[in-house]
Amino acid sequence: MDHVYRVLLLLLFTAAGAALAPATAALLRRAGAPIAVPSAAGLTALGLGVVCWRWQSGGCPGWWLPVPCLLTVLAVPLALADLRHLRLPDVLTLPAYPAFALVLAVAAVAGGGPGPAVRALAGAAVFGGAHALVHLRAPGSLGAGDVKLSGVLGAVLAAVGWPALVLGAVAAALLSVALAMCRRASAGAVPHGPGLLAAAWLCALLPPAGSGAGLG
Repeated sequence: MDHVYRVLLLLLFTAAGAALAPATAALLRRAGAPIAVPSAAGLTALGLGVVCWRWQSGGCPGWWLPVPCLLTVLAVPLALADLRHLRLPDVLTLPAYPAFALVLAVAAVAGGGPGPAVRALAGAAVFGGAHALVHLRAPGSLGAGDVKLSGVLGAVLAAVGWPALVLGAVAAALLSVALAMCRRASAGAVPHGPGLLAAAWLCALLPPAGSGAGLG
């Protein structure tokens, strides 16, 4: 019976991902950055399935579960939009701030304690501020959308733990380099958003050693 319950729950998570993707895609379309709905639905369903499996296997405490779930729902359409249009539209990046503030507050009350929430505030300022400084000094290397996104991702990474904030920054840079090498033949611009999003998602699911209590 437990096995059946686990399978049904996994199917529920993947179905939710497929169902939510058209809504985020519709918002991006209205913002002038349309994405392929089938790709968004498939990747979001897969991402939420992985999150559910990680939780079921004991790698993610229940109080933390809403954070990687929300991150998956927003990361997939934003990454697809940045890859296709070199844009991270405000229609998703700006609402992410109150949305993550809510789920992080819930996580704190549900069992995480004040530590992750306090680190999240500091992480948003540090990570967002660092990206804003790079944007000011070299606007061509980092877009305004990346700066807006970095604040909320910094909050997630710092909530995981300070090692995650450092690892996330390094991983995002390496992923962007890898993407640049893949796009070299087309000589197109290289978006940094997908690297940031992928790094934050991985750190939220696979916290590095020394992370916050209950996560690492």
